[in-house]
Amino acid sequence: MSGGRSVMLVLAGTSGAGKGTIARELVARNPALWLSVSATTRSPRAGERDGIDYWFLTSEEFTAQETNGGFVESFSVFGNRYGTPRAPLDERRANGDDVVLEIDVQGAAAIKATYPDALLVFVRTSSRAIQRQRLLARDPDVDPDILEARLAAAPTEEAEAENFSAVVINENFEQAAQDIELLMAQKRNSE
Repeated sequence: MSGGRSVMLVLAGTSGAGKGTIARELVARNPALWLSVSATTRSPRAGERDGIDYWFLTSEEFTAQETNGGFVESFSVFGNRYGTPRAPLDERRANGDDVVLEIDVQGAAAIKATYPDALLVFVRTSSRAIQRQRLLARDPDVDPDILEARLAAAPTEEAEAENFSAVVINENFEQAAQDIELLMAQKRNSE
């Protein structure tokens, strides 16, 4: 993914669309691509590691970082707080590295406001049934109310897709990653 200007890729979309899986696939295929690690106040899911999947912060730690301007964007989503740490993102961009952020729809709008050259890609599933299936596979012990809230939020999130550079329907994460690589190449070559 080198050559020419660096690209800031923002993957956002519905819960369970596979944004994280696609982001990991992109990094595996392109080792020079840097994945921004978000901070959160939620508890780690099974197998998640601090500093790898998320920076897991207490509410007090999150507030302190937020107050000191440490996040490019931060929001509360489904009862937890999430934020994109500013310093590592700006450092990577200053080095000319391609970066990918996997965030929610609100966060994508905030990133675009701060970094107007960002490539925003909205990721969604092809159906609500597939979305439900993926959410349950990701967290079999998910609270049923949270599951329903995530599914109920999908139409509102999908309405925001018109504000994105592109929409990718994730039926197969390898194909979705390939489609996004093409979008990144087009973005780099158009600037």
